Amino acid sequence: MRLIINILVALLAVFMFSCKEKEDNITQTTKQPQGYTPTPYQLNLPQHFPQMPLPMDNPLTEEGVELGRYLFYEKKLSGDNTMSCGSCHKPDAGFSDDRQFSIGIDGMQGNRQAMPIVNLGYAQKFFWDGRSNSLTEQALEPVRDPIEFHENWVNAVSELQADPLYPPMFEKAFGTSTIDSILVAKAIAQFELTMISGNSKFDQWIKREVAFTTDELNGYNLFNALGGGDCLHCHGGTLTTDHSFQNNGLDEFLTDLGLGAVTGDPSDNGKFKVPSLRNIALTAPYMHDGRFNTLDEVIDFYSTGVHANSPNISPNMEFAADGGVNLTPQEKVELKAFLLTLTDTSFINNPDFQDPH
Repeated sequence: MRLIINILVALLAVFMFSCKEKEDNITQTTKQPQGYTPTPYQLNLPQHFPQMPLPMDNPLTEEGVELGRYLFYEKKLSGDNTMSCGSCHKPDAGFSDDRQFSIGIDGMQGNRQAMPIVNLGYAQKFFWDGRSNSLTEQALEPVRDPIEFHENWVNAVSELQADPLYPPMFEKAFGTSTIDSILVAKAIAQFELTMISGNSKFDQWIKREVAFTTDELNGYNLFNALGGGDCLHCHGGTLTTDHSFQNNGLDEFLTDLGLGAVTGDPSDNGKFKVPSLRNIALTAPYMHDGRFNTLDEVIDFYSTGVHANSPNISPNMEFAADGGVNLTPQEKVELKAFLLTLTDTSFINNPDFQDPH
């Protein structure tokens, strides 16, 4: 009897996996077809940037990146053909959303602010709560999310397959005209890996091409001073993020567990991904829940609004017991002046990142 039960359990597991695979239209490709010769994509990193650890299972190609750009702005991926990735990751908003919470195709509102797409090749986990371990995995989520695109991958792929534009593009990018969800996600991931911002005034100053004003220089020093803005722990370096997950003392009582909801570890409750500060002037509103509308509000929070009793508050919040770093009005002006130097207009206006349709 026990043997029969074990066999039935095993068969049920196989059946459930098969159903999930069919729903998501997942196809695993182990080797490239003969004669498949895509053009390697030459990723041009700024000289002062660290080397980017590109994925071995999804090499960048000219054809894959171009296909990913089309798919990033493709509204056929949504249930009613009205939304694309670009709907909530707008170029003029630093490839984030200028609304506090994005609105899906059914008018439903999410509960977190859309994170900006910038320099993602340096990250290992994605979303505010780190629930995706790769860009490919992340790209699968919005389509099947009932609040966002409210579609299933079988329907989405069917529409792409029927569009005369896409089968030839997939053939060039992946050596097959048969479209599946994994190839769609890989192409979008390739495109997103190329979205590198490294030509702000801050970058030009690092390369000694321009000079900072007095306020900008003082703001930079405050940003990196342990007794000043104390920002360097999480936002130091050229990338302005360490990609860690931290609780910065936003709330004394948690209503969103963040990373803790993913890991199930109570010590992760209240921790969220540290975002890059690049193009920060363009990506309002701020924080995981978009509670702050301006940079001035953000600076005020870190100055006097930190909740020291917030569960699992980061040890990097060294002045939490004092409510924050207690900047003077002039120091706030200077810190903001530096943050404004992180704006890279060449990034948001790069034609390679715009809607090709």
